[in-house]
Amino acid sequence: MDDYINRSYGARDVGMKGRVGIVVVDFQLAFTDKQFALGGAPLIMRGVENTARLLKVARAHNVPVASCFTSYKSDRDRPYWKVAAVCDEFRHDHPGSQLEPRIYDKDYDVVVSKHGPSIFFQTPVVPYFIKEGVQTVIITGCTTSGCVRASTIDSFSWGFRTIVPEDCVGDHEDGPHNDNLRDVGRRYADISTADKVIAYIQANGKQ
Repeated sequence: MDDYINRSYGARDVGMKGRVGIVVVDFQLAFTDKQFALGGAPLIMRGVENTARLLKVARAHNVPVASCFTSYKSDRDRPYWKVAAVCDEFRHDHPGSQLEPRIYDKDYDVVVSKHGPSIFFQTPVVPYFIKEGVQTVIITGCTTSGCVRASTIDSFSWGFRTIVPEDCVGDHEDGPHNDNLRDVGRRYADISTADKVIAYIQANGKQ
């Protein structure tokens, strides 16, 4: 790890600047309801609670919010996932595809159904953020090692300042959660907290 530091990884902060937009990645019942195979992991539920708190402030300040869920109509339009539960419980007509009520406001959020790991892949989220004048993207959701990581890299690739509040994302194990945050924090994004993002939004007033 010291060699990463010696070679300048993570030496610069991205910082929050201008208008922020928030993406909420896959906080759907398949991940938040413990009756499902992937549902109810403690780190994910912690992420839901902190994201709900962040979104309450964000919506009050007119911050753009884009939420997504992963689902498929049939095996024909589903990629070759290696996760059995995704194949079984991520269909359009399955209750696992419904968004977690604590993070979803149907009258406010832009909602997309995605097929790949990233919320930005073949969805209208980037044009929406450009239209709204977003400069800094806040990444929330699950899982840290999967769709959150993919969305973080795509946000970076689209030229947004990218911030990942550690307590607003979650995974099924601590190890992958921490390892992936450390890794994207070395390269693509600042690792922050819900409280720091809330403070930035409040300091900048209603957008």
